Amino acid sequence: MDYQTFTHTTAQRAGLPEDTTEQLERATLETLADRISGGEAEDLAAHLPGPLKEPLQKPREEAESFGVDEFVRRVAERSHVPEEQARRGAVAVLTTVREAVTPGELDDVLSQLPQEYRELVGPLA
Repeated sequence: MDYQTFTHTTAQRAGLPEDTTEQLERATLETLADRISGGEAEDLAAHLPGPLKEPLQKPREEAESFGVDEFVRRVAERSHVPEEQARRGAVAVLTTVREAVTPGELDDVLSQLPQEYRELVGPLA
């Protein structure tokens, strides 16, 4: 999936303008990179279009431990949108990520997250 298709799909899914969606994509992926190991963030970046790779780069290998509410709070803070919009945007971004990567890569990412994060990724096939 190319970047334009990724962003357009995410914007439609979230019901938001594409410029807001681009902020949410970056914020969501940066926050996901905080929550998973550096190696896994790097692996995920390899499956995404160019502009989505950079937000997944992180300076350290260790994953932070925080729940979904903190995930959404960080996305809202980074993207400068209200938390309700951040949650909707994060779900749209992560659902589009699910469609853009191989099932095995998605399984690798999800294996590092508690079950509560499944609500952000949408239903799995």
